[in-house]
Parts: sequence; C-alpha cells; structure tokens
Amino acid sequence: MASETGTIITRFAPSPTGYLHLGGARTALFNWLYARHHGGKVMLRIEDTDQKRSTQDAIDKIIDSLDWLGLDFDGDTVFQSERAERHAEVANILLANGHAYRCYATPEELEAMRAEQRANKQPMRYDGRWRDREPGAEQEGAPFTVRLKVPKDGETAIDDAVQGRVTVKNEEVDDYILLRADGTPTYMLAVVVDDHDMGVTHVIRGDDHLNNAFRQLPIYRAMDAIEGGWPDPVYAHVPLIHGSDGAKLSKRHGAVGVEAYRDELGILPESLFNYLLRLGWGHGDREEITQAEAIELFDLDGVGRSPARFDIKKLQNLNGHYIREADDTRLAQLVAQELSGEVDGEIDRDLLARAMPVLKTRAKDLHELADNARFLFVSRPLTMTEKATALLDDEARARLAEVHGALTEQNDWTIEALEATTKSLAERLELGLGKLAQPLRAALTGTTTSPGIFDVLALLGKEESLARIAAQAVSADPTQD
Repeated sequence: MASETGTIITRFAPSPTGYLHLGGARTALFNWLYARHHGGKVMLRIEDTDQKRSTQDAIDKIIDSLDWLGLDFDGDTVFQSERAERHAEVANILLANGHAYRCYATPEELEAMRAEQRANKQPMRYDGRWRDREPGAEQEGAPFTVRLKVPKDGETAIDDAVQGRVTVKNEEVDDYILLRADGTPTYMLAVVVDDHDMGVTHVIRGDDHLNNAFRQLPIYRAMDAIEGGWPDPVYAHVPLIHGSDGAKLSKRHGAVGVEAYRDELGILPESLFNYLLRLGWGHGDREEITQAEAIELFDLDGVGRSPARFDIKKLQNLNGHYIREADDTRLAQLVAQELSGEVDGEIDRDLLARAMPVLKTRAKDLHELADNARFLFVSRPLTMTEKATALLDDEARARLAEVHGALTEQNDWTIEALEATTKSLAERLELGLGKLAQPLRAALTGTTTSPGIFDVLALLGKEESLARIAAQAVSADPTQD
C-alpha cells in the first residue's frame, strides 16, 4: 500500500513518559530506513495524551536522542494531545452511523461483570450489554462512554510484513471504549485517526502491539464504509529485544536510555545505529554497515521473526571499530569535551588530533579514549597510580636519571630517533628495553598503560618529557637539585 500520491509514509510515535529506550530507538530506525529506502517520508508523532506522566523533559530527550542517532523526520512533529477534538469527531461519526454506541454501564456494574468472569474463568472482556440497547428515562443526563461496535462474526486476517499471516476470531475482540465518560479519546482511537490523517501507509512497531492491530482495523473499515479513503495500513510487527539470557530486556541487562549509551558508556552514534540495525535485521554476514549502506540495503524481508538478543560486549566491540574509523579531529573534539573541567588549563585540540592515531587503537569507548589522552594535559607533579608508584623504586629512579641524561642530548625529537637513543642506552646499561620503558611510562603518564612510550615522548615534546622524567629521577641522586 502507498498513499494517494504513491508515497510510502511511516511514522515513529513514542510516548514521552520516560527516555527513549533501545526498543523504541530500533523502531524509529526501522521506520526511518524503510521510508528512506523507498524514497518515502517518515513522520514523528509524540503520543502525549497521558498528561500526568508525559513531561517536556522526556520529549526533549527523545528528540535529542533521535537527532544524535542521525534520524531526521519529514514535516512538523505531531502532538497527539493537540488533536483531541479531531479524535472525538471521528468517534461521533462512528456513533452517528451505527458503528459505535453509548454505554451507560456504571463502574460498579463493570466490576461485577469482571468478578463473574473471573469466577467462571472466562476471558475478561466487555460483554456488550449496551450494544443493542436504547437508553431509557433513567439514563437521562447520566454519564456514558462511546464504544466501538466490533463485528462479531467471522475472523480478521492480517498479512503482516514480518509475522506473516495472522488470524483472530472477531468474537475475541470486545467492544472497547473510544470516548471516555469525560469525552476524552482513548489511545486506540487516537492512534488510528492520527495515522489516517498523517497518511501513514506502513505501521512498523513492536510485536507487543500485534493484538492492537485487530482492535484498530475495525475503525479503519467502519470509517472507510462511511467516508471512503480509509484503507488498511500495511502492518509490520517487529519482535522485541531480549537480554543475552533470553529474557525480556530490562535494566539488569543494561536497558537504559539512548542518552546513557552516549553519555555514560561513551558510544558513538554510528556504532549504536549499526548495532540497532543488526538487532533483528540482517544482510548476509555483514556486521559493519554505514548509514548510506543501510538505506540502500534495508527492507522488511530482512527482519527476523525471533526476538533479537542484546549483547553489550558486541556493542562495545563495534564501537571500538567505529572509533578506529572515526575522523581524528572529530574524536579530538569529543574527548576535549569530556576532559574539560578535569584538567587544568586549555586543552590543545590540535595535539589531541595528532595523538588520536595512537590513542584510538586501544579504546572501546570515548571514556577509555579520554582516559588514554589524559596524560597529555595533567599538571606536574603527576598523580601516580598505585601500580605506577610500585614501579618507581630507587633502582628505577636511577635508570630514569640515565634516560634523562641521554634524552637531554637528543636534538632529533622524533619517534625513530627517540627509540634508537633509548635502545642504545639499554644496551650500554646491559638492560632489556622494558627495564627502561616501564619506569619511563610511569614517570611520563602516572600510569602503567599508555600508547607506545616513544609515541608518548614525541607527543609530550622534549621540554615537558624531560621535566616529567626529572621529577621522578631527581630523588635517585641526592646531589641533584
């Protein structure tokens, strides 16, 4: 199915009662890719009808997370709460044309009905007591809801683009409420009206909404019978994301908001984009797929029917790949933002960019990258880790004094020349290179892990390198100042 103009239109419709979780982000991604692949449009609708739980902060975070992932939307953002009049209008059209009816059942009557169904171990659903009943004098002025008159004979089949053909007996769908007693529309009504009015042709969403499709289709079909121009959308219900243990994804699996993967875990947007794409969709053995490639390759026939399993280690490994692929200037900017406020003075972004080729080979996330880069900007005297302190015994400090002397004479401050000089010193002292490199690393970085020691020397420069070495070597010889 396509719109009247022949354009495929999808939508992402989050509820702003919390952060954008991974499942929602993947739903947004699949809708975006399907529309972009087919040259169509993808719309954003904020389903904010739950005014008590919806917050502006959640709306802002959802939109920020979508922007960060690189997902843009066509047209203006639709806010469902602003369309209540239109939703009620459709309910009243259905009512006027015999496809809906007023239900005057009181809360007490409905609770008694449910209690009886529980006692008899029957399905819990409205029993249609007002379906074919006219109100009498006692209902004059009484509150009522508007319920959809769902067809009771036969069955409804959906040829779902992911799940295949799914069939439900119509008698299993109850006459649910369209308008509450206070006149406000229900979610089930609002979704259908909004999707129709937005021209949505393909509803791509989690398979926890599959049952909703059988409740929503009767509205489409009733309105199509009344007005025409209300075709069924194409449904595609995508399996949910599970944890690595096969259970439904939850906080214990690391199910946090998209912004937490960015801010707390140091994940790049292209990494999460690629990882979400591969959660339940595949193209041969391809693991690393760029945004442009994804637009070219994505279609619904690649979506599996089984739940995908979230694996944080796979995400981190993929993130390491994208860090190594990323532009050094961009990484320098991201790391500078992270280090800002942690180190004294200005952060030299040009130095960071020059350091990236050696720094990023070791990092799985931006936090590790920042940790690897921190030594470039710390002030003397360096704070030593416990392991670094253990390396700097008297013997090591004496060797540092030898290194300091040799490097002071070094005029060619390049990696190759520094390595040659240090190796020559090690040979003269009859030591393995590690016996010099390990205390040298501790003196230069305050840690026992860093890029190659000659890379470190070259990046710090001669003056700073010699000053850091001297700060640790001086105590080995009491005669030195």
